[in-house]
Order: sequence, then C-alpha cells, then structure tokens
Amino acid sequence: MTKYDKIFSSPDISEESLSPEEAVAAIAVITAITDSSFEEIDAEILGSILWDFEVFEEYSEDEITEIVDRLLVIAEKEGLGPLFNTARDALSDDIILDAFAAGVIIVLDDELAIPKKKQPYLTELQSALALEDEEAEEIIQEVIAAFEEAENAEFLDDDEDETVVVVEEYGEQLYESPLGNFAVPIPVQAQQGGRVQSQEGVVGFSDDFGTLLRIDYYPIPPEQMEEIESIGQEEYLAAILVDKYVPQAISANVPGAQIEHTEYLEDILAGAYYVLVNMPKGSTISKQENNGNATRLDAYRGLLAFINEDFLYIVSNQRSFFNGETPSSVAQESESIKDKILDFVETIEFT
Repeated sequence: MTKYDKIFSSPDISEESLSPEEAVAAIAVITAITDSSFEEIDAEILGSILWDFEVFEEYSEDEITEIVDRLLVIAEKEGLGPLFNTARDALSDDIILDAFAAGVIIVLDDELAIPKKKQPYLTELQSALALEDEEAEEIIQEVIAAFEEAENAEFLDDDEDETVVVVEEYGEQLYESPLGNFAVPIPVQAQQGGRVQSQEGVVGFSDDFGTLLRIDYYPIPPEQMEEIESIGQEEYLAAILVDKYVPQAISANVPGAQIEHTEYLEDILAGAYYVLVNMPKGSTISKQENNGNATRLDAYRGLLAFINEDFLYIVSNQRSFFNGETPSSVAQESESIKDKILDFVETIEFT
C-alpha cells in the first residue's frame, strides 16, 4: 500500500468524459492536488503553464483555465482516482508523453529538480501511464531543458524590438538607460559611422572600424539575491556568463566559439567575473571576398559581469582581426580587452 493508491489503484471511473487534451490537463491537476489542498490550487497559474504545451496551441489561455476549473470540480466531487482513470483512458498514444510531461512540470522545484518527496509519485505516474524508464527520463530531461532555455532567454536580447540610431542623429552625447539605472557617454563618433543600438535590457555602441561596446543589464529579483547570498557572488556570476550567456548569446550563433580565459576580479566593482571568448568568423565586421561574398572576421570578445545595486550588468568589448592580422597570446589579448572594458565601465554613471 502506498499513499497514492487512492489515485492509481482506484477502480472507479468519472461520470464525466474528457477529450485527449483535457486528459493532459487532468494529469497536471491531479499532480498539483497531490500533497496539497484544493484551496491551494490556482487555476490561472495552472492554465498559464499548460498553455505552453503544443497540444493546447489551438486553445486560448482563458479556455485552458476554464478546463482546469472544470477538472478541479470533478476531482473535488468524485475524487482523484476516478479522474485519473478517465484521463488515462482518454489519452491517445501521441500525447501520452505530454501527459507525463505535465506531471513533471508540476513537481519541479525552483532549482529545476524533482524533490525527493515527489519522486515516488512520479514513479507511480510513470508506471500507471505504462512508460518505460528511458522514455520517462527523456521527458524529464526535455522538460528541465525547456525551463532552462526559458530562463536563459531572459538574459538574451530579441532583435525584433531593436532600435538603431546613428550617432549624428542621436542628438545627445550621453546615453541614458530607459530604466534610469545608468547613464554613459557615447563612446563612438559620428564621422566613423558610430551607431547606438538599443532595446529593453541592452545597448550597444559600434562603428565602421570594428568598435563594439555593449551593456546588458537585468533587474535582479529578490529570490535571485537570496541565491547569490547562498552560493556566493563568484559562483553566481560564473554561472551566468559561462553556463548561460556565452552558450546562448554567442556559441549558438558562432559554432566555433570557445572560452579561452576566465577570471574572478575580487577587488574590482565589489567582485566581477571576466571571460574571454575566441570567436572564429564571429565578428560583427565582415570583409569582402574576391567572389563578392562577405565573410565575417575572426574576433575575440571579452565580457565582464558584475552587480551594482539591484542590477546585473554584462559589459562586453570586441576585438576584430583585420587583413590577416593574428592575435597575440591569449594572456595578452585577454588583458588588453579587459582593460578596455574596465576603462569603459569607469565612464558609466550608475544611479
């Protein structure tokens, strides 16, 4: 006997019928209610979670919330066992994995892990849905990867909303963040084709001579501040740059990119983390080939992550290699780019 026998060993069937999509939602509802009370379940939150599932692509978020409300009524009136049996019978072969994924999403904690106390439930759900261990593990990893990708996306820019203004049309010598958290003198000149490229959370300064200075900035929510205090600033900043920013913002677009140097600067900016990335054919500058095609230049990119007040900043600088120019040693290139970033950071006025 287990505490979940009332769900997975019940012989009863609900009086209500369910569509395959409703059956997927039912698994999420049952999982949410397990070890909780009905009063603790928020239909709107569950609906927003399920809305991201492909099986619900033809549903509005309000429609999914209505489904969840209906399932909660059934569960409270008839019990979790009858609801599960009806859902299992309604699941078609092509979405049974989605049903298990719905259960996995509900049990994940804030660290994207399955709590020990939830593992027995998930094991019994897997068995009740007749899934092999390999299938279940694959779904678990896919769900975790999807959440990690969504988190990483918070640290990336979306070019759809980008605004590009040439310096001569900008009309100001000072760039001010829309959030009011910093201001910085524009470090590129109009006569060299200087441009200011900005959107929510990022501003870049570039010109026709290969200059690229960029500031990414993100408000840090209170729960992340608690995480920083728990794991330490060095580990947190390293994870942001090495595990999230570089793979998602650079390596995804420059396949040969790799980190050549990492360094924690304890005495700079109250603790900053620096990385140097080698980007073969990853420069923002291109050269014209004899055949008329344009090829991007090789480049190094230095990135410095630090915290000021309640914001995370990632300041970066690019060094492109022109006309067959070869880089110096990694140590020399790293130090040179780091110095340029630090010189630029000194011009930023944080408010």
